[in-house]
Amino acid sequence: MGSSGTAQAMAQHLPVQMRSQLDTSRLTRGMYSTDAGIYRVIPAAVYFPRNKQEAIAGIKAALKAKLPLTSRGAGTSCAGNAIGPGVVIDFNKHMNQVLDIDPQRCTARVQPGCVEATLQARAAQYGLRFGPDPSSQNRCTIGGMVGNNACGPHATAWGRTAVNIVSLECVDGVGNIFTARNDSLAPREDLQALIDQNLATIRKEFGKFSRQVSGYQLDMALPESGRNLAGFLAGSEGTLVTVLEIEVKLVPIPASPVLMALGYADMIEAARDVPTVLAFRPLSVEGLDRNLVEVVKQNRGQVPALPKGGGWLMCEVSAADEPQSLALAKKIAGAAHTDQVAIYPPGEDAAALWRIRADGAGLGGRTPIVRDEHGNVTGGEQAWAGFEDAAVPPQKLADYLEDFTTCMNRRGINGLFYGHFGDGCVHVRLDFPLTEPQGVARTRAFLEEAADIVARHGGSISGEHGDGRARSELLARMYSPSALALFSQVKGIFDPDGLLNPGVLVDPEPIDAHLRRPAAKAIPARGGYAFGADHGDFTTAVHRCTGIGKCRAQSKGVFMCPSYAATGNEKDSTRGRARILEEAANGNLIESFASPEVLEVLDLCLACKACSADCPAGVDMAKYRSEAYYRIYRGRLRPPSHYLLGALPRWVGLATRLPGLAKVINAAMATPLRKIAFKVAGLDTRRQAPRLVTERFSKWAKRVGIEQALAGARPQDRYVALWADSFSETLDSVGAKATVKVLHEAGYKVLLAPPSCCGLTWISTGQLPAAKKRLRQLLENLAPLAAAGIPIVGVEPSCSAVLRDDLPELLHQDRRAHLVAKNVYTLAELLSTPAPIGPTNWKLPDLHGLKVVAQPHCHHYSVMGWQRDRQLLRRAGAQVIEVSGCCGLAGNFGMEKGHYDVSVKVAENDLLPSLRANPDAVLLADGFSCRTQALQLAGRKGIHLATLLANGSAHPETTALN
Repeated sequence: MGSSGTAQAMAQHLPVQMRSQLDTSRLTRGMYSTDAGIYRVIPAAVYFPRNKQEAIAGIKAALKAKLPLTSRGAGTSCAGNAIGPGVVIDFNKHMNQVLDIDPQRCTARVQPGCVEATLQARAAQYGLRFGPDPSSQNRCTIGGMVGNNACGPHATAWGRTAVNIVSLECVDGVGNIFTARNDSLAPREDLQALIDQNLATIRKEFGKFSRQVSGYQLDMALPESGRNLAGFLAGSEGTLVTVLEIEVKLVPIPASPVLMALGYADMIEAARDVPTVLAFRPLSVEGLDRNLVEVVKQNRGQVPALPKGGGWLMCEVSAADEPQSLALAKKIAGAAHTDQVAIYPPGEDAAALWRIRADGAGLGGRTPIVRDEHGNVTGGEQAWAGFEDAAVPPQKLADYLEDFTTCMNRRGINGLFYGHFGDGCVHVRLDFPLTEPQGVARTRAFLEEAADIVARHGGSISGEHGDGRARSELLARMYSPSALALFSQVKGIFDPDGLLNPGVLVDPEPIDAHLRRPAAKAIPARGGYAFGADHGDFTTAVHRCTGIGKCRAQSKGVFMCPSYAATGNEKDSTRGRARILEEAANGNLIESFASPEVLEVLDLCLACKACSADCPAGVDMAKYRSEAYYRIYRGRLRPPSHYLLGALPRWVGLATRLPGLAKVINAAMATPLRKIAFKVAGLDTRRQAPRLVTERFSKWAKRVGIEQALAGARPQDRYVALWADSFSETLDSVGAKATVKVLHEAGYKVLLAPPSCCGLTWISTGQLPAAKKRLRQLLENLAPLAAAGIPIVGVEPSCSAVLRDDLPELLHQDRRAHLVAKNVYTLAELLSTPAPIGPTNWKLPDLHGLKVVAQPHCHHYSVMGWQRDRQLLRRAGAQVIEVSGCCGLAGNFGMEKGHYDVSVKVAENDLLPSLRANPDAVLLADGFSCRTQALQLAGRKGIHLATLLANGSAHPETTALN
């Protein structure tokens, strides 16, 4: 390993105009200290080249400074491959383009930071695609796939990345720039000489099966493999060269893919039938554990119907047309050793099953939850990467799984199996006891035995993720001393000073060095959230982030992460924030939660809670932000907006309590006084102040004869309690009034729950003691109703979400909190619930011919789910254009100074384009923030679902209420 230089020395070797791309801040170094693995290595700097010339200059500057150099794409590597002690070069930030597609040659040229989904979208225009497709394809980069020799489900049909490369333009460890091609070892005659001297060793130990990814791909350099230098360099994990440009092969998109599921007693029996299925040359054969499906059900409520079984093979086939594809699927079903079969033509069910498989790395980040006959629950523990992608020849897969499961059981290690069974590759994240005394030693002992089991079955300790820091030391258990010596000689040819990704593959770091989790300090819950699912520990909660980076993917139908979508900066992603919170828990680089780096990463968090639904690992950054603010500002002066918007219900309550005062304030906010007041309060002066109601909802309800809720009311009387939150009470009561009408029409006797604030604004600003005070008062008012079995219907989705999600966590020892949480409904949920809770003979209005642009509130989407609303609208016949993502206002976020531009960019992600494209559509937005954003940015008035249902197909701006 070479001597370590400094970032300052590297900067001196860079041209002046490029030095701004070298970042030595603690914030950036903290975020780049880990990838999707279990290791933490603080880099000296991170470099962001904007083009090939800047990349070459940066590489040569680092080499001259003797500064170790690690290449990084999206940072989704699972084995610690993309972290290092010197300079980390981020290619994804700027060098992320598809340069050229040649449909005649079926090739594409890309920059190393190009996200695979970007290439797939461009190639699809020509009916082509890139064959390998890891589950992270909507954020992983082609350069990263080359580095790790990535595969994915369809490598069964089209092979791993190494066999899909035409050429690589790269720089070696001494600064030589050359192009590696797939048909020659030129210009590396030094490598060819080494290969020719060791043909016997290479032919004996390498290239034994398709997923032998561990170590260097020496078999690719053999004469019988075409002297493939580009393929040889694939999987070298940045230890031999730094890649500047990539030319890849493309394949035709399958004409008529059909998915099928085969059910077996367990995963071992499923694995035993893989050779039978492979005889039919499927596109992919994936393994899916029942426990993984149960995790999806617990988190998302529903999955497509699967055949009976404890484990499944998901097989995709394709022929010239759909009938032939279906016929092929039926042939496989007839040959398979099971009668449990389901076939899914292209559609929602097939897409949903692929999503389950794609989210496996995150969903498998918790161990299976098991309830015994006495009702005791175990599982749900953090599970880690580290031995997550071993592979064996497919015909040996079942026997390997038997031995590996025996090892797991004997050593008390648990995890969920899934993976690319057609290639013999098993993915499993394991609950290594990294936080326990002697836990690291136990983990090492398990990994060593697991590696021995893989070797005994003729397998590879990595099947597609690379060896990295997690497995490089274990290569000695898989390869002979002669093969390991060859690795060192290869390293010496390309990187004699050992500066490229040191500690990986050659002269490896110990597998138990630089572990991230054991270095973090416990932070017990104290006064804020309980973190019940994380053993009452804030540190455990923030370490839920596994780093897989789904928050960086911009996919239709996914809300996470709006701030990253707006800025493209890692610090504004859920992962970036989690990493800095983890650093604060470590206390080394980032000393505490009060450090400016923590405030910086949290500043643009919209607290939308989308990550709580979309992150497979269950990260809830809105909750973590509130807890962090609580700890940071406890006993300290807060930002001005915390005192105004953080206590908004208090101020609007006072303003609407006194007769006539609301009119005076509304008039004043239409004068230059608004800008003065906003400036003093820390709000953006480009924003308008929402108007106050001149008659409170509760006063209106009393005037029209709605009864106050009575504790003695019984559910058999068809009562429902309407809970009007602070927003519906004082800022916009139209939706609450319409809810009354709809509930009456549905056959309910509507009771008015006593006005109660849920404390949402105090929660979002981390004023948790004040929030708890209001929640306790709310329980006094709502708990008797819940105890009587009376459904409680909320109006504002963000406030209903507080009762469902935050209330049981903030007042976890109060049984009433859990009772109320279970008894709160959105309007769509109540109307869709079977009797006796739901309505008996209510008739939906006819909305045929009505076009609706629907903006689900983020908290509605994340906590309650918007499925019931979608189904209700479809049943009514409305044409629904569903906005994907946050509106951008997000409560106080878009009102605060410094947030306006990001707020608008978030709205431009989908809301504003959808409104422009549908000027005559009704805007459906249950959230007060969503309606406010649309009105202020697009001049469009939004309505609540209740208003739409109350009016039917009438014009939405009027509500037929008495």
